Amino acid sequence: MLVLVLDTSTPAVTAAVVDVTPTGHTVTAELRTVDGRAHGELMAPEVDEALRRSGATVRDLRAIVAGTGPGPFTGLRVGLVTAASMGQALGIPTYGVCSLDAIGGMPGQVTLVATDARRREVYWALYDQAGARVDGPHVDLPDVAAERSATVAVGDGALKYADRLGVKVLDEPRYPTIDGFVAHAADRIRAGAPSEPLTPLYLRRPDAVAAGGHKPVLR
Repeated sequence: MLVLVLDTSTPAVTAAVVDVTPTGHTVTAELRTVDGRAHGELMAPEVDEALRRSGATVRDLRAIVAGTGPGPFTGLRVGLVTAASMGQALGIPTYGVCSLDAIGGMPGQVTLVATDARRREVYWALYDQAGARVDGPHVDLPDVAAERSATVAVGDGALKYADRLGVKVLDEPRYPTIDGFVAHAADRIRAGAPSEPLTPLYLRRPDAVAAGGHKPVLR
């Protein structure tokens, strides 16, 4: 069955079409553009192009998988709103996957996965040697993430602050992978599980807040 995978939790805007079978999966088309300021402009064209390269239309899709972050508010909501609106319009289920899980741990290593949270911070999670998440996700200064007993680190945040993490930092994977998303959603996809709310992991309060009320005006 054809599944659409979307992620806008990092500067990498990603859309892919994946053929999920009872025993595995094949990525039939994948587009990724690294531009942290153009999530809204890139998402729809990437979806269209991924479908075109797969020789499919939206009516051929049977599910949508979306990265739920953590990520900055403006970018992250683009992918989630796209996935939710398409799922509702097409009448197909949507499934969320933590984007750090889609980067995942390195086999046999205690892995720190860190993406760039801006403001000199990282979004991070810790994975044991079997690849299971054992801590996080959190948003902190790199020095806080470095206090965890990792043996290796991955992700664009790890690369950016490699000198402060105190462990070996790998070049790849830098961003969430399509294989990672499908691996964490495969059981739900194959079982035809009900659609899930796509709850974003912002981890921060929004900068903009509603006004608290009108100030009294004295004559």
